[in-house]
Amino acid sequence: MDNSFPILVIEDDPSSRKLLEKALLSAGYKVFIAHNGRNGLEILDKHFFQIVITDWEMPEMNGLEVCRAIRNRDYEWYVYLVILTVKDSKNEIVTGLEAGADDYIIKPFHRAELLARLEIIKRYLSMERSLRQANKQIRILAISDSLTGIYNRGYLTERLPQEINRAKRYNHSLSLVLCDIDHFKMINDSHGHQTGDRVLKEFFDCLRCAVRNGVDWIVRYGGEEFLIVLPETDAKGAFQAAERLRKLISERDFCVENKRIHITASFGVSSLDPLGYKDVCLPESLIDQADKHLYKAKQRGRNRVEGYSHEEESINS
Repeated sequence: MDNSFPILVIEDDPSSRKLLEKALLSAGYKVFIAHNGRNGLEILDKHFFQIVITDWEMPEMNGLEVCRAIRNRDYEWYVYLVILTVKDSKNEIVTGLEAGADDYIIKPFHRAELLARLEIIKRYLSMERSLRQANKQIRILAISDSLTGIYNRGYLTERLPQEINRAKRYNHSLSLVLCDIDHFKMINDSHGHQTGDRVLKEFFDCLRCAVRNGVDWIVRYGGEEFLIVLPETDAKGAFQAAERLRKLISERDFCVENKRIHITASFGVSSLDPLGYKDVCLPESLIDQADKHLYKAKQRGRNRVEGYSHEEESINS
């Protein structure tokens, strides 16, 4: 049974419908039947099909109207439309193709011709699927960091403006946390770059497990720098989240290739507050603010969070 491309048949004539269904079933296809155009559209909206064979002449809604209706719908995948017709003049065939049909079969149909055309259709749809999968993989590679598999700066450039616009639209807060592993060069120099790469992966896993799944997202911003985007989080909440991460990292040892490596990290926080949305805020300025706070954390001794100084005392008390 060929279930990779089930076929929806829209045919109002019982005799033609039975012959078509028998030919398709005998060739191993899974077949679904609609008795008129409206019924066919209802079935297609509930159970998607990439191959639709529709008769031209039908009451209520003919095959041309079915084709136009399907082309006006926004399906995720392409629907290949075949019209069954007794009309064999060039003008009528062109009319069918202009309505959105991809192919046509003259009635009464020849079984061998029908099956041969379906093989061509399957090859076309299979190539479309392969192309989409390849494009998806290319897209993933384009926005992913090759070492950790997380988002890269290209994704940040695309996504952060969207987050800022959404925060403004709904009058929500938005915060960034830029973090950097302290003295990471010493790890590479003492243990080698492969060990350093493993530490980076474990560091990211530590961050990922501590943020909100499906809400917050993380980008590898530089060599040992990671940027955490916290939607609907104000400055105080971002500072508290960063402090939690700082403690989590400083209190654990990273086990890499039978080596126990202790690391710390520094954090810089920046935030957009709903009250400040009258001012223009570019993604670059928000990142730059977090970077300045990270630099301040490094200057003040590392293994600390900077960026919420006006309430820092009350948070730490």
